[in-house]
Amino acid sequence: MSQQSAFSSPGFDFSNSVRNNFLQEKGMPLPKATSTGTTIVGCLFKDGIILGADTRATEGEIIADKNCEKIHYITESIRCCGAGTAADTEFTTASISSNMELHALSTGRKPRVVTVMTMLKQYLFQYQGHIGAALVLGGVDSTGPHLFTIHPHGSTDKLPYVTMGSGSLAAMAVFESSWKPNMERNDALALVSAAVSAGIFNDLGSGSNVDACIITATQTEMLRNFVKPNERVEKERHYTFRRGTTAWKSENIRDLIVKEDITLVGATGDAMDTS
Repeated sequence: MSQQSAFSSPGFDFSNSVRNNFLQEKGMPLPKATSTGTTIVGCLFKDGIILGADTRATEGEIIADKNCEKIHYITESIRCCGAGTAADTEFTTASISSNMELHALSTGRKPRVVTVMTMLKQYLFQYQGHIGAALVLGGVDSTGPHLFTIHPHGSTDKLPYVTMGSGSLAAMAVFESSWKPNMERNDALALVSAAVSAGIFNDLGSGSNVDACIITATQTEMLRNFVKPNERVEKERHYTFRRGTTAWKSENIRDLIVKEDITLVGATGDAMDTS
């Protein structure tokens, strides 16, 4: 019998599939893919790229954060929107951002968008979809504006307008009906806002505000809470009670110290000799 190598062989390892089939035959249900809520979009316009995202973070049926930030920094002229597991999107983009800074320092050049896309897709493909990060990557480099989608398993698309997340279908409907090549800045910004808003109002996992990021060859403009369609209004009636409405019926003050023992340290019982 040949001795088994301490290192795994090259290529994929499907040994866990045998274990999973065995557990399934014993009646243990296999884990299901989690459904996460987000609407992230991006589109090309005349001078560059505009990215957009909603600001709702959910934990199952609970809204965990009403104003989280889903447009992540990669480099000065490259940004990445994240949908999926919040921790996965944040740490994945932060790791690639760090690598891009090291790449720029070692080469002496500004990183290209295609370099970021390649590093992201290779990183996600390595984990076979177990990192729940669906990304919209956009930026402008020396070769012009570029817009990509990166799926959790590592597949990528390059398109003039893209959407990702659970609200992506509603957002894509807006883009397909209204997007045009070489749009002006204000028209493209309004279109991105409308696409994200479609996700906000038609997808339960998306909500709150619209964030936008405008990237051109000369500057990057981050518009935090650009549109706030869900601001809480003042209630019509105030449900307050005047002071003294609820009277005290009884009062009981308890001493929390039930028993206390005092031990004198170093005491012998004899008076100190001062002669």
